[in-house]
Amino acid sequence: MMVDKKATLQELGYSDFFADNRKSDNNSELIPARVIAEHKELYVVRTEAAQFSAKITGKMMHQALFREDYPAVGDWVLIKALSDGQAHIYEILPRKAILKRKSPDSSDAQIIATNIDIAFIVQAPDHGYNLNRFERYFAMAKAGQIKPVIVLNKADLISDAEREKIFAEIKSRFPDTDIHATSAATGMGIDELKKTIQKGLTYCFIGSSGVGKSSIINALLGEARLKTGEISDCGNRGRHVTVHRELFLLEGGGLLIDNPGLREIGLLDSSAGVEDVFADIYELARSCRFSDCTHQHEKGCAVLEALDNGTLNNGKYDNYMKLRKEDEYNSMSKLEKRQKDRKFGKFIKGVKKQLKLR
Repeated sequence: MMVDKKATLQELGYSDFFADNRKSDNNSELIPARVIAEHKELYVVRTEAAQFSAKITGKMMHQALFREDYPAVGDWVLIKALSDGQAHIYEILPRKAILKRKSPDSSDAQIIATNIDIAFIVQAPDHGYNLNRFERYFAMAKAGQIKPVIVLNKADLISDAEREKIFAEIKSRFPDTDIHATSAATGMGIDELKKTIQKGLTYCFIGSSGVGKSSIINALLGEARLKTGEISDCGNRGRHVTVHRELFLLEGGGLLIDNPGLREIGLLDSSAGVEDVFADIYELARSCRFSDCTHQHEKGCAVLEALDNGTLNNGKYDNYMKLRKEDEYNSMSKLEKRQKDRKFGKFIKGVKKQLKLR
């Protein structure tokens, strides 16, 4: 878990935001603690002075309607300390930021981590490097009020010329984003990355399995705290070594959250993030002839005109359309989805009937 040293609440990420949003309570036994790990229904929480194994109260469990109503790594909670390092969690303090995706198994939201200031989005040139995937992660991060930063890990595997080419591509697509080239194996860029990490702020590492997230955290911590794995020979896929989320405190300050590799990144409630990532397309859309323009076939569509004259990148446009539609569908209520699927089903039946008649 965390390093075995005392830390102030501020060093653990507690700020005026959480203090101001704490509900008034008459129970002086409740103290703030941060969730640093989660194991099914058991949580590991950290206060200024100690670490506890904690469970939520029966009342919290009874009142929870969705997965988001349960604690997640990064949360600030109010606990009551018991004996033998045990504690009960009574309340989750309002979240300043939240990183979530659509659950791979349902239409519900899956929380990745909370109260994050900066998300290090990690890709590796030997493992499916893709600009579109950056945009997907960006939309997810910005929807949760989190600043994204790009980390190109295993940069030692490519030449300086190849690295400069990749940097140019990234800067062209994401002109205002910080980029770091690192190699956990050789130490390249690790010190520079560490200098950007500020005391009291929380950083998470997200990316596919095998891109080296855990290796970077080990290098930043200066010790092998996390298990790491190489890319498997089968399909160049990364091994899932990190199986749960965990928060670490750097010796010089700053908090790091490691996450399991994300193979599926379904957007959910991310319209604000999509609009932020594709702000140039939304700006073009202001000049469209029709206010409800779909940017697919309408005459007078400023977005399509930009595609035709080359001022808008085709890859960026295609990814925008894909992510927007995905988020709109995933964010629908179950009733809306059933109605949409039923309407589409009727359309297909109608087409089949017409084909038979012909």
